[in-house]
Amino acid sequence: MTRRHLLSGAAALAGWRRAAAAVPDCPILVDAAGVRAIRAALANGPAFAPAAEILRQNVESALTGGPWSVTTKRPTHVKTSPNDYYSEGPYWWPDPKNPQGPYIRKDGERYPGYFKANHDDLGRFGSAVLALGMGASLLGDRRCGPRAALVLSTWCTDPKTRMTPNLEFGQAVPGHNTGRGTGIIDTRPLIDAAQGIKLLAAENLLETSLLDGVLKWFTDYLHWMTTSGKGREEKSSGNNHATWWTAQAAAYASLVGDRAAQAMCWQHYKDYLVPTEIQVNGACPREEERTNSLSYSSMNLDAFSVICRVAETNGVKLWDYRTTRGIGPVRSYDYLLPYVLHPDRWKGQQISKFNPESVLFPGLAGVGMRNGNLLDGYRSLPRSHAAWIQLVDLAVRTA
Repeated sequence: MTRRHLLSGAAALAGWRRAAAAVPDCPILVDAAGVRAIRAALANGPAFAPAAEILRQNVESALTGGPWSVTTKRPTHVKTSPNDYYSEGPYWWPDPKNPQGPYIRKDGERYPGYFKANHDDLGRFGSAVLALGMGASLLGDRRCGPRAALVLSTWCTDPKTRMTPNLEFGQAVPGHNTGRGTGIIDTRPLIDAAQGIKLLAAENLLETSLLDGVLKWFTDYLHWMTTSGKGREEKSSGNNHATWWTAQAAAYASLVGDRAAQAMCWQHYKDYLVPTEIQVNGACPREEERTNSLSYSSMNLDAFSVICRVAETNGVKLWDYRTTRGIGPVRSYDYLLPYVLHPDRWKGQQISKFNPESVLFPGLAGVGMRNGNLLDGYRSLPRSHAAWIQLVDLAVRTA
């Protein structure tokens, strides 16, 4: 090997090290100690062999899937930039009395013809980045780095294929608008991606230039979420959309090291989310008004638990927070758990079959509040094989 090759190799290694150092020390779902605990359990615990196999399957799928881009599939009936994310509200249908007129809403009933290609690809992107991050960090699979670099550059940094970091055209309603703040809930899978990026960077598997570009993309998206009209609308929507807005903002702020945005999220949780969405008995009335009220109630509590978990990994305790009236999410967790375990006992509307395999809150809240009843309930639930659910499960089981 020539001196030139040795020097270039040394420079490349320095670049990898700088990349790892460039990621702020703000954990998301798991911190360094949590990663070490999961890694040890997967390597040495026979009880974790099934989880390790699921993780390997997710990694293999991510190594061959994608890369994904919003430019691949575009709507033909709306004028947008090829790089703009576009989706349509799922519960809006053509009006049979006026087929060419504005769509009408049917809560809980998905119109089979709504445009969701970008939505679906975003979900695949987030899951793949997380699976690759888990493979690299928890299994030591170095193949994950190059694949993650391709997936991330395609979605975030390549000018030809990147998504413009805003959701101006999210969950549009034909005949009414070309996008709504409501659409921001579509980007929940970016939390998965953010966590995956953290894991990949910790393993020195992302070059500095790529990592800088990806962090810039998330910084720009967080700025749009917190300053745009649609972002501010979603932040104060008063239901699960506001809760997931806060969970997203907290995750992205943690990825890019924006402490001010983190603090804003913790304060928004205390000042707005808890007193606005939760009743004294723990019920969330905006969710219980829906036609799939149990699903939306549990989805909302999942968001509350993610906020509290991200806060906890960053040294802030929100789990036991209560207002002066005694309102707090702990009552909501206790209130809803029996119905998650026994959906047939739920008295509200639930027009679709309730699926508990992706419910997170009993596990995250059970660990966060050291609540045995929640943990016992969590352990009795089936678990999805999705990367995000598997990471939560591993974090809960090794806590």
